[in-house]
Amino acid sequence: MKDFKGLHTHLSDEATRYQNEIQSLVVVLFPEFIQVFADPCLPNAMAVLKAYPHAQAIVEAGVEPIVHLLRSQSPVHSGRPTAQRLVALAQQSGSSGRALAGRGISLQVLCDQLAHTRENLARLETEIEQQIADDPGVKGLQQIQEFGPKTVAVLRAELGDVDRFARTDQIIAYGGMDIEIKESGRWKGKAKLSKRGSGLLRRMLYLAALRSTHTDGSAFGAYYHRLVARGFNKGSALMTVMRKMLAVAAHLLKYPEAYEPTHGLLPKNTAQQGAVQEGNGVSLAVFATRDTSSQGLTNLIAST
Repeated sequence: MKDFKGLHTHLSDEATRYQNEIQSLVVVLFPEFIQVFADPCLPNAMAVLKAYPHAQAIVEAGVEPIVHLLRSQSPVHSGRPTAQRLVALAQQSGSSGRALAGRGISLQVLCDQLAHTRENLARLETEIEQQIADDPGVKGLQQIQEFGPKTVAVLRAELGDVDRFARTDQIIAYGGMDIEIKESGRWKGKAKLSKRGSGLLRRMLYLAALRSTHTDGSAFGAYYHRLVARGFNKGSALMTVMRKMLAVAAHLLKYPEAYEPTHGLLPKNTAQQGAVQEGNGVSLAVFATRDTSSQGLTNLIAST
């Protein structure tokens, strides 16, 4: 799965780059186009751009061929009002005529590349979803409302075998969210995140933490707001929530337990041990509890 997620991230970045380049070229070749199609990278809009990549091509084509093209994309809609508006705007366009042919070909190629990349992304997402569905280890992660399918896939792929982590601080360091201070002789630098490990993992946790701050009933969101109320700046509070999320995710991957944000972690084996402090970190056993009523995960999230 890790290979799939790496490829997915690469293709997603490529798709974003193609979209930005398409939008930049449209501004030059037919700036009024976005008055009809607010997003030139939508399928209908790209179909028009691939066939008629600049204002002059729209004018030369006329209304009927564009109507036919739009109907082939969306049979439910006639497309005639859209085609008429496109032609009218193209006739009055203030687009640049410089290097029209070369830029038009570039736009067509970029549209083809974006469409192809999106098809590959869809294939990958289907395969990733299938792997998640067949993996019993992710059941706990899927119960966390702040974790979407992509977050679950990244956590599973990046953390891998969590049995190799003995303490929570090892997991935090693996995710590059530990604090590092560079020193040389008498000089001592500022404390900063080490940012070792997967940048993708940190990105997904950041987005999940951000979502939690606006999610009703989120234990992580409530924890964030408590930190801010205590004087943490928002960035530090988000990073603290990210660390909590990573620790909880690792535990749920290690122990197949039910997740209930309002009642804690409900262990299948109530004979599991309680909290055990180990050095600067907390043993993963800290999340398990004999009392399943109100302890476990909620206490973990509530703790500082």
